[in-house]
Amino acid sequence: MSERTRPTPQRRADLPAHWMSRPAPGPDPRTASAFDRLLDQAVEEGPARPIDYRLPAPKWQFLCHAADRAGFVLHGTGDSGITCFEPRRPADPSEFGGRRAVFAAMDGIWPMYFAVVDRVGYAMTLVTACIRLNEDQDGPYYFFSITRSVLERRPWREGTVYLLSADGFEPQPRIVFGETEVRIAQAANPAPVKPVAKLTVRPTDFPFLHRIRGHDDQLMKARAMAGDVFPWREDD
Repeated sequence: MSERTRPTPQRRADLPAHWMSRPAPGPDPRTASAFDRLLDQAVEEGPARPIDYRLPAPKWQFLCHAADRAGFVLHGTGDSGITCFEPRRPADPSEFGGRRAVFAAMDGIWPMYFAVVDRVGYAMTLVTACIRLNEDQDGPYYFFSITRSVLERRPWREGTVYLLSADGFEPQPRIVFGETEVRIAQAANPAPVKPVAKLTVRPTDFPFLHRIRGHDDQLMKARAMAGDVFPWREDD
């Protein structure tokens, strides 16, 4: 997709500038039907080989359609050979995110970020979120940031987004801030999970590649120690 035709991410006027919404427009009915056929075919063929994606629509639209259609959650990684996801305990201080489980996204774009950012070849901290607010249908809203010094080196790679059955996955509970309910598009399953299909993605497939922000690790750490709820935010 050229810069001229690249969809422009939009956001709610009352959100800070670092939050971006899913690019528009979404797929038309004919494209959605083609997505459904490809999904059915991919599940039938299984995850031994990546989905043979030849549709003209961008891959992020296909993955968002898979996530929005009941029955799938998604996991992005640089490892293209996973046959079974084993529960792990991530370095997450939250009650939900710190449990031992297989984690997946209830969104199509968010896992692409984890697939195309090379955390193996580059030492970095990574901060990201994918949220919906209340019953807002204009979301989801995204935030992407990595260590600023690493961002300058363009740490991108080819990766894989796995499609998993949503059976057994528990959505992260809503978080209430005053009158606002925040729903994080994350789900967890305490049991091992085998993927049902997988799709190869490249950095150019990720619609927010040029909108990934950079943060200062030491400043973020200092803010966190001082009790800042959002230590990664910049003064926009």
